[in-house]
Amino acid sequence: MRLDYAREARRGVGEVVYCPGKSDSQMLSIARDVRARGMNMAFSRMSPAQADLIADGTPRLSYDPVSRLGLIECTPRPRSGAIVAVVTAGSGDIPAALEAAGIAEFFGLEARKFFDVGVAGLHRLLDVLPEMSGADAAIVAAGMDGALPSVVAGLLPCLVIGLPTSVGYGVASGGTTALNAMLSSCSPGLVVVNIDNGVGAGLAAVIAARNARPRL
Repeated sequence: MRLDYAREARRGVGEVVYCPGKSDSQMLSIARDVRARGMNMAFSRMSPAQADLIADGTPRLSYDPVSRLGLIECTPRPRSGAIVAVVTAGSGDIPAALEAAGIAEFFGLEARKFFDVGVAGLHRLLDVLPEMSGADAAIVAAGMDGALPSVVAGLLPCLVIGLPTSVGYGVASGGTTALNAMLSSCSPGLVVVNIDNGVGAGLAAVIAARNARPRL
């Protein structure tokens, strides 16, 4: 395994290890290397079995079974002071949103969560809009018709990152409909990541928020 340990120095965000398909020996090798270097490392789509495998020798591993994020933090990371609003249309979008929020927090942001505020009950979004307005970036997770990111991008001044999810029936097509809807949006300042890609959304928010507050 050849991890990109210099990525954070180059990009401001480090490598995130994608766990599916990795053997036990590969996972253990990565964990040993991270411990030996005293580094921080994030693991995405980590199974409970993989978490148990490396937890014995890695007391600093934290694992969330909902987002499937595993985090090793050997060195406490300073907080940037920047804020990302993490928003979901429905409860089914929460796993992807928590993945995004966990990555954003791991790399120094404060993630403020606003869940279940989809367009089927628009008053729910309007109720929390004042709290969202101070964010330096926003991540909006939605499946079904994927409409919520367009609405949020029309109301907030910051960059909005659309996170399509695979939630929905029939023609929702595993998130393809939500993805296409977000890509077709006429709301300015909306960018879109791949279906269920909470890691990509979280990393994009870190970079966007960092550039929004250069003094930090």
